[in-house]
Amino acid sequence: MDWKKRTLLIGIVVGAITGAIGAFVLIQAGEKTGNPPKLTAGDGVKVGVGLMAVLRLLTELGSR
Repeated sequence: MDWKKRTLLIGIVVGAITGAIGAFVLIQAGEKTGNPPKLTAGDGVKVGVGLMAVLRLLTELGSR
């Protein structure tokens, strides 16, 4: 397997695991309060900005 396919596969696996952990945390918070979590548009923007920051860091690491 060449490095491009290996890198893509690792990214997919890490992304899926991270998403599953995030969903698990939201489920646990909902169970603790007895109400399903309510995510607002503002929350979505915060998550998006955080993801962009992580992607920027990865890009900087890759350009070294």
